[in-house]
Amino acid sequence: MAAHGSETAGARVIVADDDVLLREGLASLLDRSGFQVVGRAADSAGLLTMVAAHRPDLVIVDIRMPPTHSNEGIDAARAIRAESPETGILVLSAHVEVDHAMELLTGDRPVGYLLKSRVTDVGDFLDTLMRIARGASVVDPAVVAELLSTRRRNDPLAMLSARELEVLALMAEGRSNGGIARRLWVTEGTVEKHVRSILAKLDLPETGDDHRRVRAVITFLEAR
Repeated sequence: MAAHGSETAGARVIVADDDVLLREGLASLLDRSGFQVVGRAADSAGLLTMVAAHRPDLVIVDIRMPPTHSNEGIDAARAIRAESPETGILVLSAHVEVDHAMELLTGDRPVGYLLKSRVTDVGDFLDTLMRIARGASVVDPAVVAELLSTRRRNDPLAMLSARELEVLALMAEGRSNGGIARRLWVTEGTVEKHVRSILAKLDLPETGDDHRRVRAVITFLEAR
């Protein structure tokens, strides 16, 4: 682990987890890998006190901490970001929690979101810490996959066929049905059928056709 130590020499870290075995195990690993562990906390209150006292380069915090084991880790990360924005934050979680990941990733501060199962791969874990310490943001691949899946499920355009997406994209360019028909080499009647299908699939309320077309275009642009 000497290579890791040479790249992280002097990086000051606080480890916060109520699981004493995980907390002490991480602290020992970091000590051996060239980090300087300046604090160990069993709850979010202790973590915030240590951050104020030591101003570390990096904090590792469990997402669920005493006393309620709900969102204390996220709350602490939010407070650290506000009070000590130069401190990198790595949040550890037993499960993928998309909303928490999205909240952490807003902004331009170094942050990481990692599943605890990933800690078993020492090399990957240390690489993650080094990248955050250097100012990067790192997200667990499982979290990325879930974020993409959620986006697909929530994408209003997911129900449209490839041809309907083509028609909607040309609508967004301001083309009339006739103009779209000429562009796609189809009849204007065929385009009208596609437009009716698009409006129905997007569940746009029955109003004037021109207004519904505008609403469809807005939906298309917002999803891009």
